[in-house]
Amino acid sequence: MNTTVMSLTARALLGRRRVLMLIPMPLVLIGLTLIGIMTGEEPAHWGPVVFGNLGLGVILPLTALIVGSSVLGLEIDDGTITHLLTKPLPRSEIVLSKLCVAWLVTTVATGVPLAVAGLIAGSAALAGGLVCGALLGSLAYCSLFLALSLLTKRPVAVGLVYIMLWENLLVNFVDGVRVFSVKQHATTFANAIAQSDMLDDTLSVTTAMIVAAIFVAVGIYGATTKLRSFALTGEAN
Repeated sequence: MNTTVMSLTARALLGRRRVLMLIPMPLVLIGLTLIGIMTGEEPAHWGPVVFGNLGLGVILPLTALIVGSSVLGLEIDDGTITHLLTKPLPRSEIVLSKLCVAWLVTTVATGVPLAVAGLIAGSAALAGGLVCGALLGSLAYCSLFLALSLLTKRPVAVGLVYIMLWENLLVNFVDGVRVFSVKQHATTFANAIAQSDMLDDTLSVTTAMIVAAIFVAVGIYGATTKLRSFALTGEAN
């Protein structure tokens, strides 16, 4: 990885207005957790919806989509990618540097509010598990959406369809699809640490880790291969 590319990417990403879109979602998560506590209901009744379906199932992938599709996608849109491609840097180094920034930003943007919500629910173990789930899920999602930003001109639209249809619809009706669901990978990893009835995991930890690693590898390979085909104009050959 290249620290200069990482520094420039972080500065550009955090300096854009798009990053403001990351603020409301964590506030909603924490707000719903507070509401759940104030109702007096047992956390086991509302926890799976707030932490699993909303936190790991919606907020995590949406944040990864915003961040992951921006670290390279915006440079392609405005043409500044040409400055990066003229540098004597391996394409894999560029992709890994961009991915590292996207992963860190997404993990912080989702892991911190998830941890706060877990602590509000009264469980330090849950807070730690949610952070670990966000760590794994962020890497897999960012790898996928980074590659998507190079493979299509509308990564956000395609990503939203993927999140809504695959991650939040098909997994509820087709059991076999859950093996290939990043949401399930993140939830399984989180619950392996939290051991909480507020998380509904359906996979083994080994399966979740292996398939998540495949997602990451495929995303990095796809992004690197596509970036190698770009001419200095920013268009693919």
